[in-house]
Amino acid sequence: MALISPSRRLRRTPFSDGVEAGGVSAYTVYNHMLLPTVFRSVEEDYRHLKSAVQVWDVACERQVEVRGPDAAKLVQMLSPRDLRGMLPGQCYYLPMVDETGGMLNDPVAVKLAEDRWWISVADSDLLFWVKGIAHGYRLDVLIDEPDVSPLAVQGPLADDLMARVFGDSIRDLRFFRFGIYDFQGRSMVVARSGYSKQGGFEIYVDGADIAMPIWNALFEAGRDLEVRAGCPNGIERVEGGLLSYGNDMTRENTPHEAGLGRFCNTATAIGCIGRDALLRVAKEGPVQQIRAIEIDAAALPRCDRAWPLMAGDKRVGQVTSAAVSPDFGCGVGIGMVRMTHWDAGTTLRLQTQDGSFTTRVRENFWI
Repeated sequence: MALISPSRRLRRTPFSDGVEAGGVSAYTVYNHMLLPTVFRSVEEDYRHLKSAVQVWDVACERQVEVRGPDAAKLVQMLSPRDLRGMLPGQCYYLPMVDETGGMLNDPVAVKLAEDRWWISVADSDLLFWVKGIAHGYRLDVLIDEPDVSPLAVQGPLADDLMARVFGDSIRDLRFFRFGIYDFQGRSMVVARSGYSKQGGFEIYVDGADIAMPIWNALFEAGRDLEVRAGCPNGIERVEGGLLSYGNDMTRENTPHEAGLGRFCNTATAIGCIGRDALLRVAKEGPVQQIRAIEIDAAALPRCDRAWPLMAGDKRVGQVTSAAVSPDFGCGVGIGMVRMTHWDAGTTLRLQTQDGSFTTRVRENFWI
């Protein structure tokens, strides 16, 4: 396999030394940074994530900081989710759209104060869009990328590990809420969130100088918990239906097509740039939508392209993420399916680079 040549354009993270010591065996590129994808093997990493606790370098989830008198106004302009009831201390999952209603990103917004927000972005250059909107509308805000690098602690033993480092009060933190916790005299934003269905936290490490001390403290405290370096796991995320921007949905898709209509309050999200377009979509309904796809397969090739879903000789959708699940004994996939064929139980044929497979549309994802 060819290697990626490092350069300043492909940034290491403040945790890269720890990741390498932890035995990383594969990376991808995400927001111009290295994101680990495999340590021991995808299957072994999957088993460990579901049974113990892992520390993930997700510094690639860069923050777009918006601060100033017009900060709340600007964030509302970016998303069809009504933010009027959002309080400091809360995290919201936010579809962000352009003027056509097409998705530009699906970040988590962290409301630090009425006039200060972090937008924790998926893999796209959202910073440029946010700066352009702020400049075009002459809003009174400052926008930049702060020196903040998220570190995730995920798995069923995450509460035990985090309590040892940050204190037992962290166990009381509610889902998609954050608190301010002390580490060696530094204040850290810690949220109960993360890109797995196994439960855990994300530490917004404020300052690269404190990154490895936090990493090392977690591993020292978790020796008897079998803590390992880990990463978002391709099998587990598909089982849980966790979408990947750029894979499962792009700017060509609306939030409703991505199954994210529940995060759109289009009628009341006054000011959202894509609101008029999404009002039409909400009224008419999408013609295609994300569905869980069960695949009759004991092995699958790497899903590095869109695989057509066929009904006879007619293409009726595509699978964009897939893996074989050890726990469920079948192939699991995330697909975008036409409304004519998206009902649960519909049998379709999946075409891959290594042959075709029988699939069924499922009512829900596996976990």
